[in-house]
Amino acid sequence: MHKSIITLLSLLKLVPFNFTGNFAFAFCLLLVWVSPSNAAPAKQSFDSWFESFKQSASATQIYNFLYAMPKGGDLHNHLSGSGYPDWWYQLATDSQGNGGYIYYTRTLLNTCQSVAQADTLLYKNIQHSTYAQLDSCQQKQYQRLDGIDSQQKNSWLSAITLDKADEGRDEFFYFHWQRLNELTSNPYIMAKMLIKNMQAFSAEGVLYLETILNAHHYKKVDGQAYAATLVAQVFRDTLSSKEAKATGVTVRLQTAILRFMPDAQQQLETLYRFVVDNADLYVTVNMVGIEAHPEGRPLRFLQTLRGLRKTLPQVPLSIHAGEMDTANSHVRDTLLLGATRIGHGLNLIHDPATMAMMRHSNILVETNLISNKLLEYVDNYSQHPFPEYLRTGIPVALSTDDRGMWDSNLTDEFFVAVTEFNLSWQELTLLGQNSLKYAFVDDTIKNNLLAQYQQNIQVFIQQSQHQPHRFVDKPVIQTGRFICAHYKVCYPLTKAAHKLSE
Repeated sequence: MHKSIITLLSLLKLVPFNFTGNFAFAFCLLLVWVSPSNAAPAKQSFDSWFESFKQSASATQIYNFLYAMPKGGDLHNHLSGSGYPDWWYQLATDSQGNGGYIYYTRTLLNTCQSVAQADTLLYKNIQHSTYAQLDSCQQKQYQRLDGIDSQQKNSWLSAITLDKADEGRDEFFYFHWQRLNELTSNPYIMAKMLIKNMQAFSAEGVLYLETILNAHHYKKVDGQAYAATLVAQVFRDTLSSKEAKATGVTVRLQTAILRFMPDAQQQLETLYRFVVDNADLYVTVNMVGIEAHPEGRPLRFLQTLRGLRKTLPQVPLSIHAGEMDTANSHVRDTLLLGATRIGHGLNLIHDPATMAMMRHSNILVETNLISNKLLEYVDNYSQHPFPEYLRTGIPVALSTDDRGMWDSNLTDEFFVAVTEFNLSWQELTLLGQNSLKYAFVDDTIKNNLLAQYQQNIQVFIQQSQHQPHRFVDKPVIQTGRFICAHYKVCYPLTKAAHKLSE
């Protein structure tokens, strides 16, 4: 300040003395001197800092930054599709930790049955009680999963991942789930898979997970059916454990029906009532499966839902819709069912009236960029409607869908969005806010999550500005197959993150 005064007095010496004139001149000089353009430079806003960072950073540095960036939630997540293959193998072969189950996998095909009757799916998994019921010829097709050799193990791991160029939608829908088969019928495996996902999400800075995890159709070690109430209690106990709480991730569960099954309406009624009776744990009924199937249409379920709502409390609905190559009215029809969240919503772009309406609504589109690419709903990201939804005011959030089968994570979704669509910092944080704002939790929990997210973001901004290399040059634990293959962001420790909870 004293230097400013000396400079001002020096300037005054150059002007002939006139009190009134000199005073006015001095006042003007003072205003100019302390104006923002002459004051010490203000700290650069984080929005502009991020824009500069994107221009100068390498793909790896951007990825590191996004991995460290606090995130909100993952609202579109199938737990059975979110287990990485080595997680499945570790849990399936640990009979002491998985409830005492022993599993077998098909490694050989023979002619035990007629061609018309034969099940020819290699690496299909069954539990011991099922294996014991097979005849000797059929048993020869299977080996104990913990006894396969290294080459067979590699093939087994590959069989539940989209890891080949010629694999796509059909491989995913018709083979991956059928190979997992009875591994998903063990409540203890699924509970441990939930913990592993929570730990991995926590490492990415995620606060909330809403995952599809049914409580029906589970089998005991002897093959007898588990009651859904007992399975739900296994999941409650898991989420109340120290291991789960240590992650800091809040979890709610969805239950789901296969939309094209003959008894899908009856399933919907059963599961809707189940959610009402277990509202502390379960928050919605979803509809999954191939939407293009003739029986997969949304309006098939309209009368069932209207009947349920006559006597039962409201259940918020998140429903897969618009995961299609062609235009149709499925998103609009799904809104008619009462959905407040749309899973995928890809072909919404072809329904202008519904799209215009959603710009002025509180209906969220759960966007799954990697899933849509690998399942061939878009050939390249220039075809994806996500930026149009985002930048015309339709609420959107990024999510992972079946990340174990893509070998990806939530950071990968953000990286694709930033790389392909040049997202701003404000858009990134809006996506995080939306993923919590539209969560199916009570207002108290939701407000706490939003407040925690804002606090985490502010701390991250301060740390990034004061120590820019804190995150940018710190390699993440691992990158998965998708981001390595498509964007050449590869870390050599390919198994470390998948073994977080071993």
